[in-house]
Amino acid sequence: MKVAKWLGAAAVLMVSACATAAPPAHDVAYHAVLRGDTASTSTGSKATGEAHVTVDPVAQTIDFTLNVTGITIDQLWDTLVAAPIGPIHFHIYASHDHSASDTSALLLPAPFGPSYVPTADGFTVTVKDYPYAQGAALLQSDRSFADFVAALDNGAVVLNIHTDAFQPGEISGDVTRAGMTHAH
Repeated sequence: MKVAKWLGAAAVLMVSACATAAPPAHDVAYHAVLRGDTASTSTGSKATGEAHVTVDPVAQTIDFTLNVTGITIDQLWDTLVAAPIGPIHFHIYASHDHSASDTSALLLPAPFGPSYVPTADGFTVTVKDYPYAQGAALLQSDRSFADFVAALDNGAVVLNIHTDAFQPGEISGDVTRAGMTHAH
């Protein structure tokens, strides 16, 4: 009888541990509005952007769509267009208001390529099933997928577009959970 109780308790503990260690089984949606008057890119640029980001916690992939007006593909920072990391990045900021650029670190790049498509007044970028590990490898980053998701959930991530005119970033925006906002 004691052995049966012990085995039953052990089974409950194992099920509980597995349930708490498992990632959510559903995708998580995030949103960003990019402008030139944010703390991280106070450039005065009239360009704008809107991004929809979906994170698949099981596959550890990211989908995102970015629509930009007021910046064309040929205005993106040439040095980064030619680099493996590309001119659009997710940055993590140590300062909660994102004002100190020296507290920023590159978290996930959006490599330049065929996913960048010109539009009449700017461009779009559409990326599907982008493995987080692939982006982290481009940066030689040791930040885990869990670190990335935690930073997103904590409001520490900014999406930034680097251009020839504003190499540190022309427009940017906080990436927040869809339907939520963070006060900065």
